[in-house]
Amino acid sequence: MTTLDPCTPADALVRRRREVVRGLADALPVMLGFVPFALLLGAQAAQKGFHLAEVPLMTGLNFGGGSEFAAVGLWSSPPHVLLIVAVALLVNCRHLLMGAVLAPYLRDLPRRRTLPALFLMCDESWALGLADAQRRASFSLPYYMGASLGLYATWVAFTALGAGLGPVMGDVTVYGFDMAFPAVFLVLLRGMWKGARAARPWLVSLLVAGATYLFVPGAWYVAAGALSGLVAAWFWAEDASR
Repeated sequence: MTTLDPCTPADALVRRRREVVRGLADALPVMLGFVPFALLLGAQAAQKGFHLAEVPLMTGLNFGGGSEFAAVGLWSSPPHVLLIVAVALLVNCRHLLMGAVLAPYLRDLPRRRTLPALFLMCDESWALGLADAQRRASFSLPYYMGASLGLYATWVAFTALGAGLGPVMGDVTVYGFDMAFPAVFLVLLRGMWKGARAARPWLVSLLVAGATYLFVPGAWYVAAGALSGLVAAWFWAEDASR
């Protein structure tokens, strides 16, 4: 048997494939966690009048579960497009910070690799890629892409399946699927916990969103909570820098 030289292109290809498989394996538990609330989102979208092809088109082009749930929740006939766009931008603005954290690991890569990596970035793929980079002291793009593509394919496929099953399933909340997204969100919050002091903007966001939900008609509580949290984070960051 011929032993490949570690510097040969063939050996590099084998290593990349192993990294992709390792990323897929690490992402598998999260992929399984995606299934119930992907089905829920697809079913809710179908019940709001989305056609079967429109659901995977939305989830494939946006790939941001929080903003998609917000958009579907706000959907009406006719839709309030400006409100939906504004809320989606607010929900997804965290990607600016996530991308900034990944930037040092991606700065030496060509744009043809960087742009797909950023397009596929979600909370879970970002967390997996960053944790692996910190553990190994180097960022593995094949590992990150393996995890990201697995999560992306799962999300798009099962939202489409949920849209197909939505009319048959009826009210999907009776199955408890509506708890899947809050449960995953709470787990992500737990992973970002840095102490009570750092979580003060979370509390501000929660209180403002709750008050807006109680006293202001419509879904403005989403925008109010997001904006108040951002303002509180900026205020305390400025205060700490003095």
